[in-house]
Amino acid sequence: MLIAAFEGWNDAGDGASAAGAYLARRWGAEPFATIDPEEFFDFTATRPEVRVERGGARAIDWPETQLSAAPLGPSGRDVVFLRGAEPQLRWRTFSSLVVEVAQAVGVELAVTLGALLAEVPHTRPVRVTGTAQDPALSLRLGLQPSRYEGPTGIVGILHEAFGRAGIPSASLWASVPAYVGQTPSPKAALALVGRVSDLLGVHVPTVDLDLAAAAYDRQVDEVVSADEDATAYVRSLEEAVDDGDDDDDEDDDEDAEALDPADLPGGDALAAEVERFLREQ
Repeated sequence: MLIAAFEGWNDAGDGASAAGAYLARRWGAEPFATIDPEEFFDFTATRPEVRVERGGARAIDWPETQLSAAPLGPSGRDVVFLRGAEPQLRWRTFSSLVVEVAQAVGVELAVTLGALLAEVPHTRPVRVTGTAQDPALSLRLGLQPSRYEGPTGIVGILHEAFGRAGIPSASLWASVPAYVGQTPSPKAALALVGRVSDLLGVHVPTVDLDLAAAAYDRQVDEVVSADEDATAYVRSLEEAVDDGDDDDDEDDDEDAEALDPADLPGGDALAAEVERFLREQ
């Protein structure tokens, strides 16, 4: 299996990239290839970073898309990870390179991870939606075909490339509250890790993620409870979720449009306050 996660447009609250990094670390994935960033990144948008090494020498770290692999226990199979920032340029060439690697190592199923902003409260379990274009694969994995139409990211381009190459693919997305969308969400990462674990039938210890998710909930609770408007806003989201108002939302799939917290009632002020508090912590 190939598991792909990208930072950027597809990664609200860093949920997808954190989940991919966590699984790669837990399973001891070893790097075996990188994709040269020169052709695929606008370095004025995704800037290289300078660091000082021991001895005072300065080094440049360029944006990197890394491929790594780890064995999946007694199954005799490997899982391959594709991780990095979403490229800005030449997506068709980029996706062709990924497909070439997938074919070379014998990938039988590609799974992309994503996280999207949604009108959901932080006080409820994270909803993970899954999509697959192939009806047989959708049925086998218990997923739904995507009916989204509109702007897409590198995840959507990769799925189209996998389809043309005959590689089955599926996409898993965690819903992140829009009012904390810019704050790292270990809760979203935990939900994606759990779904991948179920998909593979492999147990993944998540004690540290569980603790981080609990701390995240407590910190956001503290901010919300200190403001009457924020409390009322979150309560309205809880009621909507509990009443099932969001169960029929067909667009909460692999490319759902990101919400702007400023478009939500009271959400812009709440988002700013939550982010300020969590940065201070």
